[in-house]
Amino acid sequence: MFDKIKKAVLGNKEPVKKTKAKPTKSEKETATAANEPWVSVLNMELEKDSLDRGAFELDWNDIFVAKLIRAGYQGKTDNDIVDNWFQDVCRNIVLESYEKDQAMKNIENIDKHRNAYK
Repeated sequence: MFDKIKKAVLGNKEPVKKTKAKPTKSEKETATAANEPWVSVLNMELEKDSLDRGAFELDWNDIFVAKLIRAGYQGKTDNDIVDNWFQDVCRNIVLESYEKDQAMKNIENIDKHRNAYK
């Protein structure tokens, strides 16, 4: 009886077979499979009483650590090596901002279209 109703509604079409979807790979897995270095910020936390203090949680693959080692970064653990790299990144951001601020102090606006550099 059920088969007759099914044929009447669907016709003679074969039922679509459901297949399990393949789980998608994460960015880290994709990069690792392609033998590419990968690093990402997973989380950032700020101290409750001091918004200028905080911490970053990073994740990386072994290929990224190997690249850092080849670039001269050292440490006892992978975490130490990545931490040394991240400190360099942060230090460079601060230095770049400082240099820009210092350069701006040495500019005198002559008029709308001209500046004098001291």
